Amino acid sequence: MKHNYVRWLIPIMVLIILAVWIVMPNNPGIHLSFLDRSFKVVRGLDLQGGLQVLLEADLPADAVITSDQMKTARDIVENRVNGLGVSEPLVQVAGGRRILVELPGVADTDQAISTIKQTGLLEFVDMSQLSDTDAVALVGQTVQTDFGQAPSSGSTTPAATGTVGSSTPATAASSTPTSTATDTSTPSGTETAGAGTPTATAGTPAAASPTPAAASPVFHTVMTGAALKSATATLAPNTSLYEVSFVLTTEGTKTFGDYTTAHVGDILGIVLDKKVISVPRVQNPITNGAGVITGSFNLQTANQLAVQLRYGSLPIPLRVAESKTVGPTLGQDSLNKSTVAGIIGLVVVMLFMALYYRLPGVIADLALLVYATVTFALFKSIPVTLTLPGVAGFVLSIGVAVDANILIFERMKEELRSGRSVYQAIDMGWSRAWPSIRDSNLSTLITCAILFWFGSTFGASIVKGFSLTLALGVGVSLFTAITVTRTFLHVVLDGIRVAENPRLFGV
Repeated sequence: MKHNYVRWLIPIMVLIILAVWIVMPNNPGIHLSFLDRSFKVVRGLDLQGGLQVLLEADLPADAVITSDQMKTARDIVENRVNGLGVSEPLVQVAGGRRILVELPGVADTDQAISTIKQTGLLEFVDMSQLSDTDAVALVGQTVQTDFGQAPSSGSTTPAATGTVGSSTPATAASSTPTSTATDTSTPSGTETAGAGTPTATAGTPAAASPTPAAASPVFHTVMTGAALKSATATLAPNTSLYEVSFVLTTEGTKTFGDYTTAHVGDILGIVLDKKVISVPRVQNPITNGAGVITGSFNLQTANQLAVQLRYGSLPIPLRVAESKTVGPTLGQDSLNKSTVAGIIGLVVVMLFMALYYRLPGVIADLALLVYATVTFALFKSIPVTLTLPGVAGFVLSIGVAVDANILIFERMKEELRSGRSVYQAIDMGWSRAWPSIRDSNLSTLITCAILFWFGSTFGASIVKGFSLTLALGVGVSLFTAITVTRTFLHVVLDGIRVAENPRLFGV
């Protein structure tokens, strides 16, 4: 039977070597043709600093803003931030008109601010009454549309939501060669934008136009980006440039198809937040509801646009009330002291185990080191954003791992005192302690799940970090208690006679 436990040493040693390699500082990671991963510690805002942005509703002070609008805006901002690859952002409503955003480790602050604050209202407006010269003159200018206004007789009120396009001039085109539109402007890049469905909705805030009503006509909004089904950044075929492919919903496809079929030869203006970005002329009906946005995109800019398109427009316009780059709240000195304190705590626990439980305690210390190494390797591999609450969850899980060993060793000592052999004492001590270990760890995991749900529902990302690290630590501690500690005990202790060496076991 001992031979079977010796076999377990092989996978355990492989796991330990892999974990140690991942934990090593300045790990180069894995760089293969099918896998490209680097392993580094991802620290939160309180440990590494980052960007803190305070967004405020860009509406008059007497404008009514509902709590649902603020919650929706918060959710969309959080989705956009997550789409940019920011780990564990803090996005929460602050008062009745403000949203606080904390982005740890953000390098490009301008891009992040631009992505999260844009209202992102994409409109397709009817400019069939304009000549080519007049239409081209409007590119880059702010215009007025009837979007969000009370519907006039014989017109259709457009949808209240939309998606974000690009601020560069563009040409509209379908994904099929026969469905094209020629832009009368001279763009620096070309794009294809999606459209939404006309829905009767009033009262949606629209960006104010600096152009007086008398100087500019009010254009009819045919549709918005509300019916966008998906948007993804992809590499353009046979080029090194990226593009954003999109698909419209069934209703959006029908609306867009009906309009382009009835207005072949007319100009269809593409407007983003009331600013004209393109004035293409429809040459063929566009009925398939799919297309791409092309232009001088790299992966970063294409992904930014796709994120804005996927997560729709904000229900209220936002402006940046305050933006600042913050340093670690703990400071490097405090962080170093916290690390030293954690190491001292771990050493004290290991000394207690070794002095009180003697040889089994020393073996438990080895298993505890394995636990800490594997857990930290998981944090780097996933990766988990380490904040101060997350570190607290990790330290707490060390106590859970020690608790499992204490339960096993106390049962072992009882069996040894009753005259059992070491082999029998280990197995019986483990089997009798297992129900208590299982139930205590299960209750902890249930609590972690509740905390994670609470953090996800109410935007408390700090709580999510604590629950995640604690849950991972509990899971690894179960693994070490079931396999590592038990294997080490059998391999080292099975050949020792307790009667000849009682002090080794503290009996």
